[in-house]
Amino acid sequence: MSNASVHTGRHFLQIPGPTNVPDRVLRAMDMPTIDHRGPEFAQLGLEVIEGSKKVFKTKNPVIIYPSSGTGAWEAAIVNTLSPGDKVLMVETGHFATLWRAMADKLKLDVEFVPGDWRHGASPEDIEARLSKDKAHSFKAVMVVHNETSTGVTSRIHEIRKAIDAAKHPALLMVDTISSLGSIDYEHDKWGVDVTVSCSQKGLMLPPGLGFNAVSDKALEASKKNASLRSYWDWHEIIAANKGGSWSYTPATNMLYGLKEAIAMLMEEGLDNVFARHKRYSAATRAAVETWGLENLCLDPREYSPILTAVVMPEGHDADQFRKVTLDNFDMSLGAGLSKIKGKVFRIGHLGHFNDLMLMGTLAGVEMALDLAKVPHRAGGVMSAMSVLTGRDAKASQAKTAVA
Repeated sequence: MSNASVHTGRHFLQIPGPTNVPDRVLRAMDMPTIDHRGPEFAQLGLEVIEGSKKVFKTKNPVIIYPSSGTGAWEAAIVNTLSPGDKVLMVETGHFATLWRAMADKLKLDVEFVPGDWRHGASPEDIEARLSKDKAHSFKAVMVVHNETSTGVTSRIHEIRKAIDAAKHPALLMVDTISSLGSIDYEHDKWGVDVTVSCSQKGLMLPPGLGFNAVSDKALEASKKNASLRSYWDWHEIIAANKGGSWSYTPATNMLYGLKEAIAMLMEEGLDNVFARHKRYSAATRAAVETWGLENLCLDPREYSPILTAVVMPEGHDADQFRKVTLDNFDMSLGAGLSKIKGKVFRIGHLGHFNDLMLMGTLAGVEMALDLAKVPHRAGGVMSAMSVLTGRDAKASQAKTAVA
């Protein structure tokens, strides 16, 4: 009988989304249904719309849909682009590939830059491709900020500079589905035209809300494009939002949760939230290095603060290892997706998460590596602990002083 069959204590949900939902958010959602056309709801609506702008770091509209992130992807496309429009997309992983597949279904002309799933989108390559496009045939550059399948984060601010350097008018559209609320992101400052996100990652909510943050340039494009849309139409929702309502029935109780989640982020302070996630990423990487395992991400500039994808040694199956972890320790780790299925497992360290939760997670991984007979060195947990307590930094300072 496995240890997990008794189910004592809480399940460790260490996939990179959906993430753990804080009790405060669950309690906030535990409300009677109210009139979504009444004054009480209007006040809630206005609060969450304005609060969402703080998280996206924008003064422009943020449209909130009762949808998944996939719905928010579609909303971004059909509001700005027409069938036949040419777009530049980059293969950074599974979710970039899925967004490309949607673009194909919506009859866009996609130039898909091939990638190895171990690096983010190259600003230099994007600049070179746009510089050659003298006719400005590309209508948008579409990039995933944090690729959830690989643990690789693309440098969006550098991509904006690349587009500007090429003097190209293409819209910049960015998927922040797994990064918003956990990784520093500046919609306005970085010149992003459409930012796509959803509720179940850094915003610490259950699945059910999709978001589009939009620039003035994107709003202008949405008045001219030929794509058909009704449910996704920005303008009807923005018009209704002015009074705190929606043009259709919104996810009322999810919005109560969103209000509480935003309050929690603001209480901690976004900069503190981002720093916390970087600490967890550094500690996890220290554990992986000590174990003698390989990080899927190859460029230190692109290490994801919210998850670490670990490459399994040759001859060992990541899904079998994940099963051992679940059966023995009641802990879920993220699977490898599509072409890296069985080759990697993913450790999520984002959202409502603290030092002890990370230590418990890494202890579970280290014990499972032993039980699954995966070749590794012991001591990863201690290495992570040294990062969290600052012992690594203190040791480095001491060595410098002695020298």
